[in-house]
Amino acid sequence: MKLTTKSAVTASVCMAGILALSGCQTWRESLTRDSRCDLVSAEIYFEPDSADLGPEARGLIAATAQQAAGCTVDRVDVLGLADATGAPEPNLALSQARAATVAQALAEAGLPEAAFDTQAAGQLNAVRPDGVDRPMRRRVDIRLRLSTPD
Repeated sequence: MKLTTKSAVTASVCMAGILALSGCQTWRESLTRDSRCDLVSAEIYFEPDSADLGPEARGLIAATAQQAAGCTVDRVDVLGLADATGAPEPNLALSQARAATVAQALAEAGLPEAAFDTQAAGQLNAVRPDGVDRPMRRRVDIRLRLSTPD
């Protein structure tokens, strides 16, 4: 079975939900758990047909990376997206460029490149089944998967 980016993301979200629901912590475990080292998410928005980061985006990336301070960085998910304007191939290339730009900025902010999982979806799922464009697709989604250091 071939997994698409959407199905892989959906499977990851479903698995995370199952694992979260199946875990049963005692009160002692919940007291010692460091909530700073949970999932950190951010969305970086771009101008049309651009993969350039503005000052606000750079600040948000730096702030996102800073939230990993004191935690173990298990994985950094970087997913580039594009809207449905234009042809699919250029939009995929644009979303790849956006993801690469954000990944580079995250690395420059101190996150370990070995933990990066950088992907691009282009305009995949940019249009709802009823034919309406999904808004705000000119972005990169960042997910820092963190854990408490041993």
